Amino acid sequence: MSGPLRVLVACEYSGIVRDAFIRAGHYAMSCDLLPSESDLGDHYRGDVFDVLLDGWDLMVAHPPCTYLTNAANGSLYATSSSTGALVGPARWAALIEGATFFRALLNAPIPRIAIENPRMNGHAQKIVGRRRDQAIQPYQFGHMETKEVCLWLRGLPPLIAGEDVRAAMLQLPKSEYAKVHHTPPGADRSKERSRFFPGIADAMAQQWGGVMAAVGAA
Repeated sequence: MSGPLRVLVACEYSGIVRDAFIRAGHYAMSCDLLPSESDLGDHYRGDVFDVLLDGWDLMVAHPPCTYLTNAANGSLYATSSSTGALVGPARWAALIEGATFFRALLNAPIPRIAIENPRMNGHAQKIVGRRRDQAIQPYQFGHMETKEVCLWLRGLPPLIAGEDVRAAMLQLPKSEYAKVHHTPPGADRSKERSRFFPGIADAMAQQWGGVMAAVGAA
């Protein structure tokens, strides 16, 4: 399998990872229930399982994390919510559904898979079946920001950090370098908090695209 790869980027509306693979010379298609914000490449608007078996060499997926993170634990045992968020049995059902979806993506019949999410709570982890393989920070890839990014990998090596700007980042006010935690309330808050980092996307395209091409040519 030398030459350009066929890459599926699941649960992505921004086009950030898809476009990084395209710029690296591969064919990449994103898939999400929302329309794509970028017109550079193909985008399937619909259920990822509609296109999961279309002969992909590699998949990068960003499944919804709302009910899978450590931050969700308290709501599992709550009896009410002032914000309208799911609590109690409804929250447990959403966690099980989300973790089952995550596991289905991780076990998809695609040779190389990377799934990105924040740190996962123990209940979801039991359903998924294993811990993350790698935890990275955007400041290791040139972004003046901190936000732990966890990767579950299958058939892929861990990413190698690039330009580490942590020292310079720490000179900024915390409200700037930890801005994901300071995103103001609003209709787009969830979208903005989940937006991926172009520096990490470029590392994925360059390192994993190159690794796979080399393996195929061997």
